[in-house]
Amino acid sequence: MKISVRCAEETIRYAQLLSSLLTSGDIILLNGDLGAGKTTFTKGLAAGLGITKNVKSPTFNLVKEYRDGQLPLFHMDLYRLEGVGAGDLGLEEYFNQSGVSVLEWSQFVAEDIPSAHLVINLEKDDEHDDWRKIEFVASGQRYEQLVSEFAELIK
Repeated sequence: MKISVRCAEETIRYAQLLSSLLTSGDIILLNGDLGAGKTTFTKGLAAGLGITKNVKSPTFNLVKEYRDGQLPLFHMDLYRLEGVGAGDLGLEEYFNQSGVSVLEWSQFVAEDIPSAHLVINLEKDDEHDDWRKIEFVASGQRYEQLVSEFAELIK
């Protein structure tokens, strides 16, 4: 499923709508170039979950935990792991907790990610700086159902 957005506020709004369908243990992989809107999308997820803390990219910490919402949100920026991999970071501990895991730059730890997950590809528009194309790709029955429910929600 693909959608187009014309500003960061729209990206946030769609992420908030998606967050209403998330459950404990969900894993979301955010893909896109630098500046494509991965952290903006995460801000929307956090807002939809009732998280009031300011969400920033956890580039220097790798993981930021937000526990003040309806579900904990584990925001991971794995950019610094390019060519290194996850090693013994214990990412599976986050995947097994009662929260939502959001991974930016997940391709650098692909071997450590469970096969069932939701991929969200964010792509900049060549002609308009603020426009984005957002694609939702489900892996596994849970996420196929999630994308189906989300498509109904945004009609």
